[in-house]
Amino acid sequence: MDKVIDIEERIPTLREKRRKRTNFKFIFLLVLFLATLFLLLYFQSPYSEIKKVEVIGAGLVESDVYEKQSNLQTGDSMWGFKINDIEDSIRDYHWVKDVTVKRKWLTTVQISIQEWEKVAYISLDNELYPMLENGDVLKEVSSLEPIDAPLFLEFEDEKLRKKLLTELAKLDPTVLSLISQINSTPSSSDPYAITLYMNDGYEVRAEVNTLAEKLDYYPSIVAQIESVGSNEKGIIDIEVGSYYRSYLDEYAQFDFNIDESGEAVIEEQEVMDDEETTSE
Repeated sequence: MDKVIDIEERIPTLREKRRKRTNFKFIFLLVLFLATLFLLLYFQSPYSEIKKVEVIGAGLVESDVYEKQSNLQTGDSMWGFKINDIEDSIRDYHWVKDVTVKRKWLTTVQISIQEWEKVAYISLDNELYPMLENGDVLKEVSSLEPIDAPLFLEFEDEKLRKKLLTELAKLDPTVLSLISQINSTPSSSDPYAITLYMNDGYEVRAEVNTLAEKLDYYPSIVAQIESVGSNEKGIIDIEVGSYYRSYLDEYAQFDFNIDESGEAVIEEQEVMDDEETTSE
């Protein structure tokens, strides 16, 4: 036989459930009210405005360039812009590899820039311009500072120039810092031949397509040359194999004279056979 529960016995339980439900609704409405009030006060306060635009990673151009491109100004709303729009606008610069924009703390917008690396300079119209690892020439900035990367000369072929920049970007930074100047020296047999003049006095003859692969061994090659007691600088050829020849041996067929201005003048030696010498 089923037990019959008196309704009067359930009244305290029902009252307790009703009280808890009422308390929950009251707390929810109170939290909602306070949150709305906080948001209203926040958007009316100076804490909702941009107080600082922080640019990190600017090196090729001044930070002001990126700040201006973002169209963000102090006093603007922290929530009045779309992050993707700012990032897309800054990526329009061809020297920008990547960019990240984020809201930081309450009143700061941080713009983090990743630029393409500067790996060389090129002379155009009597001005020196940085060349980037993506192959572009940064014509927006001319160099008035000491050269801290290799100088390109005689590189009219843009395709060849971009290929070389790609190879330079692969080099160990220590090896890259040893290069002073790079000349394009093509021949009928090798249109990709180049000559590198190193800061330590050596001359390297190489081929663009294999430059990064072979030039990273440059320090060990020089160490081997100097380990055998050779104090003479010379030419290191890594076009096909790898061999060294001193300047004295390379230019033995030339006479070196100093003219009145103090510059070296190279003259070919006149070679006469024994019969001509005897007849005189």
